[in-house]
Amino acid sequence: MIIKSAELETVCGVTSALPEHVHPEFAFAGKSNVGKSSLINGLMNRKALARTSSQPGKTQTINFYHVNDCVYFVDLPGYGYAKVSQEAKAKWGKMIEGYLKKSKMLKGVFLLVDIRHEPSGNDKTMYDWIVYNGFSPIVVATKLDKINRSQVQKHVKMLRGGLGMEKEDVLIPFSAQTKQGREEIWQLMESLTDLGQEG
Repeated sequence: MIIKSAELETVCGVTSALPEHVHPEFAFAGKSNVGKSSLINGLMNRKALARTSSQPGKTQTINFYHVNDCVYFVDLPGYGYAKVSQEAKAKWGKMIEGYLKKSKMLKGVFLLVDIRHEPSGNDKTMYDWIVYNGFSPIVVATKLDKINRSQVQKHVKMLRGGLGMEKEDVLIPFSAQTKQGREEIWQLMESLTDLGQEG
């Protein structure tokens, strides 16, 4: 996919009404420090459009990025960060759930997990929650460049087992450094929509 345009179009807080789009949407969920902004920037070929933060838990809004005037990337608030109050976590949860249930154009949900570690309880909960809301999570295993190539299959197996993934469920290892996995993610998005015909 050649990226001709990418912009942050809408930011929704807890009380905001969700926008209604005519273009397909893909949502990205994951722990606060899993590399969500780096993945979104990598997919959009932008260095810093999605804001990376040195303080995990900073994204407290749902951010809609309009790409090539034909698709939206939806950045969901990061979860699992200890310093955020239970009340705030509950509000984010409601906000994410509201989005997953109400969006008419949501075509797929990407769940980001760190390839180096066993999935956390929060990762597993989020995985189950996405399934409960009627989607088959597409797992992106980030920080691929932080492990040896010989370890990749072992870690992929660990993640699949830890999340309770079905055999047919998709897991894509991704590196923000080398962009390995980027084309695979775009191809998957194109297969779930008619993006391929548009660019």
